Amino acid sequence: MALTIRVQHLNVSGMKYILVIGDGMSDYPIPELGNKTPLQAAVKPNMDAIAAKGRSGLIKNVPDECTPGSDVAICSVLGYDPRIYCTGRGALEVPARNINLGTDDTAYRCNIITEEYGAVVDYSAGHITTEEAIQLIAAVKKVYDKPGAVEFFPGLDYRHYLIMRNFSQPQQIHCSPPHDVTGQAISEVMPKAKAPEAENSAQLLRDMIEGSRSILCNQPVNIARKKAGKRMGNLIWPWGGGKKPSMPTLKDKFGIESAVISAVDLVKGLGAYAGMDIISVEGATGLSNTNYEGKADAAIKALETHDLVCVHVEAPDEAGHMRDYKLKVHTIEDLDRRLLGRILNGAKEPYAIAVLPDHPTPVKIGTHTRDPVPFMIATPDIESDGVNVFDEFSAEHGGFGLIEKDYLLPLLLSLGRS
Repeated sequence: MALTIRVQHLNVSGMKYILVIGDGMSDYPIPELGNKTPLQAAVKPNMDAIAAKGRSGLIKNVPDECTPGSDVAICSVLGYDPRIYCTGRGALEVPARNINLGTDDTAYRCNIITEEYGAVVDYSAGHITTEEAIQLIAAVKKVYDKPGAVEFFPGLDYRHYLIMRNFSQPQQIHCSPPHDVTGQAISEVMPKAKAPEAENSAQLLRDMIEGSRSILCNQPVNIARKKAGKRMGNLIWPWGGGKKPSMPTLKDKFGIESAVISAVDLVKGLGAYAGMDIISVEGATGLSNTNYEGKADAAIKALETHDLVCVHVEAPDEAGHMRDYKLKVHTIEDLDRRLLGRILNGAKEPYAIAVLPDHPTPVKIGTHTRDPVPFMIATPDIESDGVNVFDEFSAEHGGFGLIEKDYLLPLLLSLGRS
């Protein structure tokens, strides 16, 4: 089924819009769960109630020509063509850190990772804390920072940033996301130049990766982690290089005032480019210990002054990367009970609500895929399609069918117009 969605500036008087994204929530059947997916196995009465009231379907957020990831998928969810606006993960994230990016600069995500025996073993250095990682990135910065040329910036947990000033061809260097090369030899997945003119820059990236090993191994943070039996953050890993995109705002596109609530820089950065107000919540971590209740309360409050509030939860994605099916089920149940239920109980009607993953992060493979994901929309006036639960297979029978060429947010706005 292909829908053609057209949304002009909206008359949003009285109507509010809620968009809840459970990052990586979709999955494949898991033998240990009785061949159910985590969504099928989870106890999630609030998601199921929305499905019963509204309509469901499948939506393809990652075009075939794009690498599956949250940058591509969330761009699509918000109504932006990722083939145009996904210039690179680093460039999309840096606005969340108030890092200035010139038109000829390239921003890379720079993970603190764990290397053992010459291989990538952990893309997050055992989910190293922000406090620990900031000390490590500061040590790297002290050695390699050259203002106006190469600059390092701290971020959240294992996620940090490397800016290469006056380097305007990031597409000429292939950098592998560390979560996609776990278990592989470092030597086989180092940055590689795709064109001769990019070789010097690729070599610089390789030199900094190799050089970071001797810088980081003897840092007090890593000595303490090793003694505690934790994985060390003993290597930097730049990836996702890109230039600053030029995006119209959601106000320009749809005439709405919007806000986004998330713990991760990617979603905050995309929100900044889209002209959304960025709402920070104390205790929002991007992990399973995130402050679900705080996010829900912030969303309810933001609805008083905004037409659209987008709430993003990273925890299911992290569980998928960890290949922990029990944790993934737990994060889905927490999202349902502690966040979604609280929003439903506290939000003032009328409102239209949509819930979906951005992409699958199957436990079996521990990384993202481009498979279509289930979604559902409920509005005050929508006619139920008879689907009473929310999961990957029930959504196949939903009234929306399969949407491959349109985007979720325009569909939500078009259905929720008062």
